[in-house]
Amino acid sequence: MTTEIVVKVFDAFTEDYAHKYEKTKVPCFVVLDNASIHRSGAFKAQLEKWQQRGVSLHFLPPYSPELNLIEILWRKVKYEWLPLDAYQSYTHLKKRVLEILSNVGEKFHITFA
Repeated sequence: MTTEIVVKVFDAFTEDYAHKYEKTKVPCFVVLDNASIHRSGAFKAQLEKWQQRGVSLHFLPPYSPELNLIEILWRKVKYEWLPLDAYQSYTHLKKRVLEILSNVGEKFHITFA
């Protein structure tokens, strides 16, 4: 993943969201970790444009993976739930990950005790 790709994705998303924002005036908030691609000059240069389109970004505090729920979920998927045979091919990996994600809360559980 590169900054250029992330900027293109955010550009496409915010351009699409701008149409909804014009009608509803309901802002969109995106929570991001502190990955280097999110803190690069090229990324930061777009923040004002994206905010004008109704999308505001909120950065998690540095070094706080416990606040980033996707990190907790991905750690469980990667180290506990994903079987080794998932790595046979991209197709197999995608299938296994989708199976896991569609069964979180039913077959796969996260406890915070």
